[in-house]
Amino acid sequence: MKLHEYQAKDVFADAGIPTPGSALATSVDEVVEMASDLGYPVAVKAQVHVGGRGKAGGIKLADDAEEARAAAEDILGMDLKGYTVDKVLVEEAVDFTDELYVGVTMDRGEGKPVAMVSSKGGVNIEEVAEESPEAIARVHVDPSFGMHPYQARKAVYDAGVPDEVALDVAGVLQTLYQLWEDRDASDIEVNPLMVTADGDVVAADAVMNIDDDALFRQPELAELEEESYEDDLERKASEYGFDYVRLDGNVGIIGNGAGLVMTTLDLVDYYGGEPANFLDIGGGAKAERVANALDMVFADPNVDAIVFNIFGGITRGDEVAKGINEALDQFDEIPKPVVVRLAGTNAEEGREILNDELVTVEETLEDAVKRSVENAAEVEA
Repeated sequence: MKLHEYQAKDVFADAGIPTPGSALATSVDEVVEMASDLGYPVAVKAQVHVGGRGKAGGIKLADDAEEARAAAEDILGMDLKGYTVDKVLVEEAVDFTDELYVGVTMDRGEGKPVAMVSSKGGVNIEEVAEESPEAIARVHVDPSFGMHPYQARKAVYDAGVPDEVALDVAGVLQTLYQLWEDRDASDIEVNPLMVTADGDVVAADAVMNIDDDALFRQPELAELEEESYEDDLERKASEYGFDYVRLDGNVGIIGNGAGLVMTTLDLVDYYGGEPANFLDIGGGAKAERVANALDMVFADPNVDAIVFNIFGGITRGDEVAKGINEALDQFDEIPKPVVVRLAGTNAEEGREILNDELVTVEETLEDAVKRSVENAAEVEA
């Protein structure tokens, strides 16, 4: 479960991490009123679960009421990478001299949590990791003992953080790790952690994602779940019991297994396409679940083509094919081209059953992905 920035900052502030004064607003008039209460300058920040909000126009600075009103009018209601902005965070602007990155996640290769620090904050950390991996200092933590203070200091000094704020940054990192552990987080980060002209550190942004399977241990955070959804697609995914993540591309992806879906995402990228989502419908692939999955992906305006990657294991391929046919029969019109790859038990029988007037059937996953990428490109053209 993803927390909004304003939700994560509440958690951070309660734990003692410095954050700017802020207030949540849902209307233009509220933005102007709250900005006046906070004092100018302020930042008006769209509250949506996407990165790159600043570049997309979702974050604006305002030096007076006129600029605050203009910023609110621009951001509220805007479509930001497929999400409609219905609330903004009005926040005290930070007069900073440096931007850092601190975060904690799980290194599945090592089987341990890893704490990370970089002096290159304020930019996409994935790009930093790809282009300048040496700019990110990493320290693995034994979860049996937690993060020792010397580990936090080592990560900070290895990252080249200035001496005058190094201990403060190490303190923030230790607090993040404790939150990561105590709150069953999967990812937690501050980007940027700003250094002010007075030598203070302030969390100018906040990311916190919670393990869905641990929400029963986090009742306070679980109450935020409904509020944290961005749109009908995420609400539907929760109602249907799907594992779903919305992405920025135009090739919709549906599969019955996380590994199958991840492989399909990788191949879409490999063949020059851009995945629009991760959607795992789980085992069974019965007609109702398939219809619900199609309903979701058809409803995504970013999707131009769909690829179904289905493996018949315990559920036989012919049963899966019947489910797909029944699901497609529920639609008066197939609004977007659908390609199906069916493998596993009774796959050949299943491919013969599939209604090829409604879907394109491919024997291999590579061919199915290539066809879907081509379909999406044709729609764009």
